Amino acid sequence: MADDQADRTTGGGPSTPLEALGVMASQDVMLTPALRHIEMFTMSGLLTVLWHEPPSGTAVLPVAMVLCGGAMGGLLGPAEGLYHRLGVEWATRGVPVLRVSYRRPNDLDACCVDVAAAVQLAVGAGGADRVVVMGHSFGGAVAVRVGVGLDAMIAGVVTFATQSAGCEIAGELRGKPLLLFHGERDEILAPQASTMVQMIAGGGDVVILPGDGHLLAKSGDALWERLEAWLPEVLGLA
Repeated sequence: MADDQADRTTGGGPSTPLEALGVMASQDVMLTPALRHIEMFTMSGLLTVLWHEPPSGTAVLPVAMVLCGGAMGGLLGPAEGLYHRLGVEWATRGVPVLRVSYRRPNDLDACCVDVAAAVQLAVGAGGADRVVVMGHSFGGAVAVRVGVGLDAMIAGVVTFATQSAGCEIAGELRGKPLLLFHGERDEILAPQASTMVQMIAGGGDVVILPGDGHLLAKSGDALWERLEAWLPEVLGLA
């Protein structure tokens, strides 16, 4: 995305996120029968993806989720491993889930390319035609920007304790389903950051979680319950 914007506008540059990565080599291994670990080596760092695949014998649905962390990276997400729980549970329902570890955490342009590349994998290799992107903290801005940049592929966007910086283009989501969670006592990013993104987007639902902080450690069950209600309709499974 933004990493290769200049090249694409002048012609002759990379035309997809995976091409923009400039992968020199890659490898993957099945950690379990339903969890693939992918490493892509690039001149700008190592991109790692944990891919939860539906177990053998489970019909693979044409949808997927792509999940990303905050400014320090990470694969577990908020609420003490929400991303792992989503991957394990939804894969058993036939929905692949990809968790992204950035090449260069806190580099917004590079992280957007990383997540867009994972979406491309979910679509090209996984057969998805509807993808939900989720991001925690800094990753909320990544999710919003990927939702705009890959408009035709993205069915919806979820943010957890998002920052507002980087979300200035949220209006270009053009009514795409948007769900924003934020802890009432977030010690890093005030809840107003999520309401600001909602205002810029012109819609979406903000869920304020009472008494919780930036990692949403107290709200795992509340997050899960709301996502269980929201995801089936947005993914076209309801």
